[in-house]
Amino acid sequence: MQKYSYLILLFALFIVPQVLRPLRIPTAITSFALGVLCALGLDIFRADPTVELLSTLGIVSLFLFAGLDVELRELRQHATVLVQHLAIQVLSLVLLAAAAVWLLQLPVRSATLVALGLLTPSTGFILDSLNGSGLPERARFWIKSKAIATELVALAILFVLLQSDSAGGLTISALILLAMVVLVPVLFRVFATVALPYAPKTEFAFLLIMAVACGVGTYELGVYYLVGAFVVGMGAQRLRKHLTAAASEKMIGSVESFASLFVPFYFFNAGTTLRQEDFGPGALGLGLLFSVIGITFRLVPTWLHRRVVFGESLRMSMEVATPMLPTLVFTLVIAGILRERFDIGPELFGGLVVYAIVNSLVPGFVFKRQLPEVEEELTQRQHGAGLSA
Repeated sequence: MQKYSYLILLFALFIVPQVLRPLRIPTAITSFALGVLCALGLDIFRADPTVELLSTLGIVSLFLFAGLDVELRELRQHATVLVQHLAIQVLSLVLLAAAAVWLLQLPVRSATLVALGLLTPSTGFILDSLNGSGLPERARFWIKSKAIATELVALAILFVLLQSDSAGGLTISALILLAMVVLVPVLFRVFATVALPYAPKTEFAFLLIMAVACGVGTYELGVYYLVGAFVVGMGAQRLRKHLTAAASEKMIGSVESFASLFVPFYFFNAGTTLRQEDFGPGALGLGLLFSVIGITFRLVPTWLHRRVVFGESLRMSMEVATPMLPTLVFTLVIAGILRERFDIGPELFGGLVVYAIVNSLVPGFVFKRQLPEVEEELTQRQHGAGLSA
């Protein structure tokens, strides 16, 4: 009987979200809602080991894909603007963390994690949504660059926060992570030069094995799977350099296809972890408050920064700021960590979940396609400034 329930689950996860896409509901939100329905309404698939395994593959592949999209050369070329953006993000993080300490009466670490969950864009989720967005290339470039840069800093902050119980533990964990950062590119180089010529078409399998291994390694360090998978994605740039352009693009496509197959299980499994009390009036009210504060802190600073640096109109700035709003994956991860390790109550957990859902729905409903006058303004500016403007 159980095998039939898995068949029904496959149908639900891969067909139902596509049916609802014309309503501008992201497939991730639909998968999450299905998980909530199964756990709370039908009492099935809660703590299911098979779903949890598939969920792990989903989160690993999502952050592996995000890491593969990191182009350090591009980030360095626009370092000045990105550093300014990151400085604004860090200042917002400090302000929100202080507010959480004061208003929610949280310890500093928990408050900082809450602020991190409110501000950090889910890069993999955002990059996947850019494919059919209809945005101009310039806007897509800045969305990608800013989301990646922000997530790099957020992962570093997350690592320090979760390892700050003792100076010794933080030092050891940092050394292990540093060794991983150094060794992963070396292993890819060795594989590409020694093994790949004799075992063609195995680069994707090797990449995935490395991502899972490093993801499990960082999970054991207490910083969840996503850090290790992201490090492997960045390190895989070495492997891409040893492949032909066609093979490199094929590998990226394989990772993207693999992620699209397993990521729904991550969101579904996240939905099954919710409890009845997570949807109380307090959680809903806190979620709406988080939405007002979080979305304001995400949109206004980006608009002001781009207005000062580039002289953009509000509408053009929103083309970059609005698609960067979704924090779905990062907020769900932070909420889970806060519940497991910091014993937060259902109101705060549920509030973070509500916020993650709201900000992930906003781009689809608010931002549709740029208007002709925006295209004209963009064309005029690019004649004089180019992409780097």
